Amino acid sequence: MGKKFFHSLILGLLIANYIYEPLPDNVEEPWKIMLLNAIFKTTSYLSLFAEILGLNNSMESMMFFSRFQSVPPTSDENVTVRDTTFNDIPVRIYVPQRKPKSLRRGLFYIHGGGWCWGSNAYESYDLLSRWTADRLDAVIVSTNYRLAPKYHFPVQFEDVYTALKWFLHPNVLENYGVDPRRVGISGDSAGGNLAAAVTQQLLEDPDVKIKLKVQSLIYPALQNFDMDLPSYRENSHFPILSKSLMVRFWSEYFTTDRSLEKAMLSNQHIPLESIHQFKLVNWSSLLPEKFKKGHIYKTPTHGSSELAKKYPGFLDVKASPLLADDNKLRNLPLTYIITCQYDVLRDDGLMYVTRLRNSGVQVVHSHVEGAFHGTVSFLFMKIGYRLANQYISWLDENL
Repeated sequence: MGKKFFHSLILGLLIANYIYEPLPDNVEEPWKIMLLNAIFKTTSYLSLFAEILGLNNSMESMMFFSRFQSVPPTSDENVTVRDTTFNDIPVRIYVPQRKPKSLRRGLFYIHGGGWCWGSNAYESYDLLSRWTADRLDAVIVSTNYRLAPKYHFPVQFEDVYTALKWFLHPNVLENYGVDPRRVGISGDSAGGNLAAAVTQQLLEDPDVKIKLKVQSLIYPALQNFDMDLPSYRENSHFPILSKSLMVRFWSEYFTTDRSLEKAMLSNQHIPLESIHQFKLVNWSSLLPEKFKKGHIYKTPTHGSSELAKKYPGFLDVKASPLLADDNKLRNLPLTYIITCQYDVLRDDGLMYVTRLRNSGVQVVHSHVEGAFHGTVSFLFMKIGYRLANQYISWLDENL
C-alpha cells in the first residue's frame, strides 16, 4: 500500500510538473492554458520524435494529430452548412436559414495554422463561422488551401486568391444572394497573412470589379524580415506559439530546407541587396512607445544571397504584406486588426496599423491585454468567447 501511494505521488508530481507553466498574473483561467499547452507539447514532442526517426516531417505529424478537431458540415435550425468547391478549391459555406429581407452581407474567411496545418472543418472555425453567419445574417465562405510541407509558397496564396476571385464574381454573389457592396474578408494568424496579401493583390487585378468593403485581421503574421521584434523577445517561450515554432512555420512555408530556418532564428536571412526594405518593418519607428518598453533596436545583419536565390518567396510582398509600399496601402479598405499582449506576432499587427494609418487608411485597432495567440479559437475560454463576440460585433457594425 505504501509503495503504491509513493509511486502514485511521484507520478502525480511528475504530471503536475509537466503541465504547470508559469503565466503572467493578468492571464484568465491559467489552468486551461496549461492543459492546452500540455496537449500541444505532447503532440509536438511526438511529431519531432517521428521526424528524428525519419518517419515524416513534424508538420505532417502535427496535421495528423489535429484532424480529430474536424467536424462534418452539419446544418442546424439557424444555418445551412455545406461543403463545395470554388474553382477546385474546397470551401465550406454557411447560409442563414431565415428568409432574407434584402441582399445579405458576405464574408470570406481564411483559417490559420502556420500555412502547414489547419482546416475550415475544425470545430473552432466551424463554430465561429456559424455564429458569424447567424448574428450578421450573412453568407460566410470559409476556405481551405493546400498546405506545407507538401506545397510551398505561393501555392497557399494562389489557392486562396483563386477561391476569393470565384466568390467575387457577380454571378456567384447573385447566386448566394450577397450584396456586392457589402463583402469582406477575414482570417487569423497565417489566415490573416493570406487575407492581407490577397486584399492587396485585388487592387492590381483589373479582372475583379467588386471591391472589398472591409478586411478584418486577427493576430496576423505580416512579415518575416525581422524575427527580433520586441514581441518575439518578450514572448519567445509563451505557450501555444513560441518564437521557434513561428520561425519553423515561416521556413516551411517556403522550403523544407532547414538552413532557412536556422538563418531566420539568428535573424540573418535577408540578403544585402534587400536590406533597404527593413525601413518598411522598422519597429523602432513604427511601434507605439508603450510597446517598445526600453528595447534597443539592433540593425539586422544581412545573410547570404544564396538562400534568397534558392527561395525568393520569403522576399515577396505576397508573403510579407508589410513590405507593400505606401502607394499600394493607401487604397486598402476599412481595416480591423486584433493584436494580443502575449503573442510573438503582436508587433506585426501593430506595425501594420501604423503603416496603414500613415497611408490614410481607416483602421480600427483592438489590442487585448492578457490574451495570447489563438485566443479566438478557444471559445470555451472566457477571453476567447469575449474576443469572438467583439470581432462579430465589429463586423456587424461595419460590413
